[in-house]
Amino acid sequence: MPRADHPVTDAGRRSLRPPGGQRTGSDPLGNRVPGGTRWGPGPPDVDARGGDMDQRVSHAAAPVELSMRLLGRISASVNGREIRLTGRHAQALLALLALQPRPRSREAIATDLWPDADGSSSAALRQALWLVRGAISAAGTDPDAVVEADQDSIGLRACLNLDLDAGRFERLVRGQPAEPEAALLLYRGDLAEGLCHECFASDRERLSDAYEDALAMAAQDRLDCGDPAGARTAAEQLLARDGLREEAHETLIRVYGATGSRSQVHRQFRRLREVLEREIGVEPLPETIAAYRTALAETVERSRLSAASAVFATRRGLAAFAGRT
Repeated sequence: MPRADHPVTDAGRRSLRPPGGQRTGSDPLGNRVPGGTRWGPGPPDVDARGGDMDQRVSHAAAPVELSMRLLGRISASVNGREIRLTGRHAQALLALLALQPRPRSREAIATDLWPDADGSSSAALRQALWLVRGAISAAGTDPDAVVEADQDSIGLRACLNLDLDAGRFERLVRGQPAEPEAALLLYRGDLAEGLCHECFASDRERLSDAYEDALAMAAQDRLDCGDPAGARTAAEQLLARDGLREEAHETLIRVYGATGSRSQVHRQFRRLREVLEREIGVEPLPETIAAYRTALAETVERSRLSAASAVFATRRGLAAFAGRT
C-alpha cells in the first residue's frame, strides 16, 4: 500500500501531500486549497481552477490590461473584451479594487462595502469575489492574472496594466496645464453611479468637485476664445450643480454683456446677489461687480450703436425715396 504522503499510482490521482511538501493555491472563491490541485481523479498537473499548469504560467506572464470606467455607470474590459459583471456586489467590489488596487485584508474590504452587515459581510464578499472571477474568466482571461486573492487578503495584481478613467480625468483637471475640455469628455457621470455603497462617497465628492472646476475653466476658456455660446452652456451646467459658484455667474454676466441685453446682465447679477445673501450672507466679489459694470456699459454702447445704425438706415431710405419722386 502506498504511503499517505506520496502520490498513488493508479488513475492519475494525487495524494493530499505530493513529494516536496505542501503546495498552496486557491479555489474560485479565493480560499486556499492544498497545492492548487484537483481533489479526486484528474490529470496530475491540472490546477484546481482549470487548465494545464504550464499553460497557466505562460498565460499569467502575458501582459494583461484591465480597463475600468467608473465615471457614470460602471463598465470594465480585460484585454479588450467586456467583463459582464452581474449584481451590484460584484460591481462594487471590482470598482473598489480599481480605486485601491493594493492587497487589503478581506475584513477591511468587507467592512468598506457592507459596514452594517455584521457577520454576513464575509459571505457577501466571497460571493462577490466568485462573481468577479467568473466574469473575468468568461471574458477569456485567467482571473488569477487580474485578482490576487488568498484567505486573508484581496487586491489587483501589481503587474496589471490598469486604465482607470477616474484617474485620467483627475490628472487632466489638476495637471499643469489643465486640460478641461479633454476632462469633460471623460466625465460621463458621478463616480460609480447607481451604487449606494458609502465607501465611494469621499471619492465621488472629490471627483464631482473636480468636474465643476473643469466646467468653470472650460467656460472661461471658451469665452476668452470667442465662443460665448459654449461658455454659456458650461456656466449653466455648473450652476445647475452648484448655484454658489460665483465664477459661473460672472461668466454669464460677461456673456450677456457681449451678446445679450442690459436686462439679462442685470437679472443675472441680481440672481447672484440673492443666492449669496440667502445662502452665506455675503456680497459678490469686487471683480464680479467690476465685470457687471463693464457688461452693463457694453450693452449700453451696443444699444446706442444699434439705434444710431437704425436712424442712419431710415434716413438713407427716406433719401432714396425722395430721389425717386
